[in-house]
Amino acid sequence: MRFGSVRPGGHRAAKFVLTLLAVGLASAYATDSHAGTIGLLSKPQITQAPNNNNRVAVEGNVSPFATAANDRGRVDDSTSLDHMFLQLKRPADRESALESLIQQQTTVGSPNYHKWLTSAQFGQQYGPSQMDVDAVTSWLKSQGFTVNRVYDSGMTIDFSGTAGQVRNAFATEVHHLNVNGENHIANMTDPQIPAAFAAAVQGVVSLSDFRPHVNFKPHGDYTFTASGSTYQAVTPADLAKIYNLTPLFNEGINGTGQTIVLIEDTDVYKTADITTFRSTFGLPTATFNQVHPSSCTDPGDVAGNDGEAELDVEYAGAAAPNATLELASCKDTSTTFGGLIAVQNLINGTSVPTIMSISYGECEAENGATANAAYISAYQQAASEGVSVFVSSGDEGAASCDADEANATHGIGVSGFASTPYNVAVGGTDFGDTYAGTNSTYWSSTNSSTYGSALSYIPEIPWNDSCASVLISTKSGYSTPYGTSGFCNSKTGKADYLTTASGSGGPSGCASGKASTSGVVSGTCKGTAKPSWQSLVGNPADGVRDIPDVSLFAANGVWGHYYVYCYSNTRGEGVACTGAPSGWAGAGGTSFASPIMAAIQALVNEKVGSAQGNPAPTYYALASSEYGSTGSSTCNSSNGNTVGSSCVFYDITQGDMDVNCTGTHSCYKPSGTYGVLSTSTSANDPAYGTGTGWDFATGIGSVNAYNLVNAWPTGG
Repeated sequence: MRFGSVRPGGHRAAKFVLTLLAVGLASAYATDSHAGTIGLLSKPQITQAPNNNNRVAVEGNVSPFATAANDRGRVDDSTSLDHMFLQLKRPADRESALESLIQQQTTVGSPNYHKWLTSAQFGQQYGPSQMDVDAVTSWLKSQGFTVNRVYDSGMTIDFSGTAGQVRNAFATEVHHLNVNGENHIANMTDPQIPAAFAAAVQGVVSLSDFRPHVNFKPHGDYTFTASGSTYQAVTPADLAKIYNLTPLFNEGINGTGQTIVLIEDTDVYKTADITTFRSTFGLPTATFNQVHPSSCTDPGDVAGNDGEAELDVEYAGAAAPNATLELASCKDTSTTFGGLIAVQNLINGTSVPTIMSISYGECEAENGATANAAYISAYQQAASEGVSVFVSSGDEGAASCDADEANATHGIGVSGFASTPYNVAVGGTDFGDTYAGTNSTYWSSTNSSTYGSALSYIPEIPWNDSCASVLISTKSGYSTPYGTSGFCNSKTGKADYLTTASGSGGPSGCASGKASTSGVVSGTCKGTAKPSWQSLVGNPADGVRDIPDVSLFAANGVWGHYYVYCYSNTRGEGVACTGAPSGWAGAGGTSFASPIMAAIQALVNEKVGSAQGNPAPTYYALASSEYGSTGSSTCNSSNGNTVGSSCVFYDITQGDMDVNCTGTHSCYKPSGTYGVLSTSTSANDPAYGTGTGWDFATGIGSVNAYNLVNAWPTGG
């Protein structure tokens, strides 16, 4: 959509006797007739009674904000802590067997190809031993906790209690904190568990009320001198043209019979916003439901986050206009993110979705080792059940521990929500036409009746609002973004471009272990191991999971392009959806890219007629066939409207997602106040630039939806 320049807007140990015979070996190795029994094939890992005087700490589970400076004293022992999650571990042989199964489930020709599990089967075949689950559950009850639910998987126990019970059971105090004027609660030390449980218990997922951040950025006003006065904002019609969705729609591939589930901790502000969006942009009436899985609490609308919910729903529906859109939300508790509660209830329910999108994130080092394990476990279960999970990679370059900050200070880190091997991490791009001075080549001077003006596929660059962007720096007349005379230390750079806002990517670095420096990949931190399929396209031999996998447009206006959406809650910085869409809310972020990619997968599922589980291995296989590690001149995104018509992915080779930084963690700052995020502190090695084939800036690249759908392998 084209329009003129605008301003859018703390005990004595409880007596506990673990009697394995009382539990009964028969129940642990029962036959299939014992439906619902957990861990039928798993051997017990707990062989001694738990002793609260003999504990081990579960490391890596203290918020970086739980510091002496922020401490305002212990909360009252009676403080209610609801729906805490205790994360368990399965035996190594079961883990290996599960990994093998998941690989087979997505391998054409395998006898297990597309043989998805139910949650009951998952628990029976790959959960921890029923005796271990019973032992832990009995211990929790003996500590005074209420066990709300043991999920079918056997991997997670939902329990509630008080701060006093947590102090007695887990030897950690929950304190009041004040962080930047906001009140919070959090545990001040790593929780401890009985040593007898060490082999079977991962830890408590969360004992704080710090929440993940949303991944969208409101449209900004920039003083970039080469932007001109015209914006080409992206609408559903533009999206369909640019990513070649229109031919699919014309062939009747439009999401019919598919359901896309958007995971939230809020309801939408108004369903009328969804209706207005669809009618304005010529989208058909859709089935839209808001559900609160199992017994979780309806969160109502949470200002700000409800805008996240609305854009997720609107743009999932833009890319799959006839799909059923389902917003699944649970209220945040005093300890647990409502979105995680929703995911657990969905994947352990009787009706499991085939596609989920999550537009929230938190860096691994801040999320904590147990919380990271919880997301890995949940997505792993989802994949085995045939669920495709899409997750926003983040909106802060390779500095995910500095989301929403003006400068990167914690070095390189990625989101623990996105860095599992069982989800598709979706990154963000911008369009390169403004940089190249070719706006008129790619945008009509007028809008269609549904406000579309894009003429074709448009060359893409990484989304990057930072002064560290080599493209912005160069276009502004600077030879480097760093140094005393560099753009980041210039008047304009400091005034308008000190930000971490950009598409995110990087190597997993602290999925497990404990950071020795708060929020920094350090100490005993370890990244999640690289899945075998990620090595198909020249991905670095770093031994860890790298993100993103794919990327789609996600910019918020730095080069004149961003998304228009309907969000009318002025308390959340929305605006009324009246008049022409040019006056509506505008934003960018990988929050848009994730639900759109989820919707494209819905079109794949519709065409092939089945759920696909984790589609990432197939994406990488297709990309390997297309350009491998050497690239393809035909499918280079820089070709723009002359890019090859048969390309499934567009390899993005121009630009970077580097951001400005201060401090000593991965910051190259030869002089001046502000440096650039770098893998070296003594040389400019941007974190990260594009390159031929897969790269940390955009992953495989972006996608031609029509070609992806039609190239998808079938095998029964």
